[in-house]
Amino acid sequence: MWVKICGTTTLEDAQLAVEAGADAIGFVFAPSPRRVTASQLAALPLESLGPARRVGVFVSQKAEEIAYDVRAAQLTGVQLHGELDFSLIQQLRREFGDDLLVIQTLHWPAEGFTPETERRLRGDLLAMAQYGGANAVLVDTRTATASGGTGRTWDWEHAREILSGAAGKLRLIVAGGLNAANVAVAIRTLHPWGVDVASGVEAAPGKKDPDRVRAFVLEAHKAFAEFEPRW
Repeated sequence: MWVKICGTTTLEDAQLAVEAGADAIGFVFAPSPRRVTASQLAALPLESLGPARRVGVFVSQKAEEIAYDVRAAQLTGVQLHGELDFSLIQQLRREFGDDLLVIQTLHWPAEGFTPETERRLRGDLLAMAQYGGANAVLVDTRTATASGGTGRTWDWEHAREILSGAAGKLRLIVAGGLNAANVAVAIRTLHPWGVDVASGVEAAPGKKDPDRVRAFVLEAHKAFAEFEPRW
């Protein structure tokens, strides 16, 4: 059971998520209404978040840039968007060892699959399962203009067959259009390792709604509890 509240921009919202029971807080370093900078985070007492993972979300950035932000912003994890790049993961592993949580994002096209895009996703999942450099794979919705944070769900029933067949024992994190009303359905359908939410718990872009955050974490925990004991 692993719950990440992403797109966090303030210490107050990060503390709210931790108090609600989240395991990780996501900070977006890519262009976004929820974007933060390393200098902004460096000024905050993030140690007050305790053991919760502090995860930076990066899109198509070089290893040197990511490493700088990890150190400056006191991050304990990274989430990599953009194309699957094993050399980038290797560089981060050499830099930080196994202490850094590395999440690789793969994308489910919001417009639907073509045979080519489905083959590509299967191939990427198989490659990640064999390589083993990342700690988890996050599947999020992609549109023509956004590689994540779209707030749109994807076909979980269709995904179940693809992910169970190709992902192997990868730790799967489900993202994309989740909220307190549908997170339990996503968990029951895909039995993921974790879930990730941003817009589904917001009052406005970059500002969390306390009631939505608490409801989301509660519903996720309840759904995970239905099958995790059997594992």
